Amino acid sequence: MADAPTDITLHQKSKVLEVVFEDGIAYNLPLEYLRVYSPSAEVRGHGGPMQLVTGKKDVGVDKIEPVGNYAIQLHFDDGHNTGIFSWQTLREMGEQYEANWNDYLKRLEDAGASRDKLWH
Repeated sequence: MADAPTDITLHQKSKVLEVVFEDGIAYNLPLEYLRVYSPSAEVRGHGGPMQLVTGKKDVGVDKIEPVGNYAIQLHFDDGHNTGIFSWQTLREMGEQYEANWNDYLKRLEDAGASRDKLWH
């Protein structure tokens, strides 16, 4: 099991979750990235392919709740709150951010989809 972060800060204005680990490594994870890669069955699929989540460019987080001593639950302002972000998941998402984000942008382009919300 991964070490717990020493600090987690939600930056509402820039829409970033800053996660600092004991070894000094810090990640600034955009909320949109956390939402579209949420470790939930809704996003990750029920054993099938990962779902393409669109229109989340401006998504925010209303609340962060601890889950035991091993994770946090993010309550996104679009109503999504079923993803449990373990310390290991947060570290991996930080380590793999660039590759994951580029993959997401390519999947959006291939699907003719957008990061922007299509309705108000």
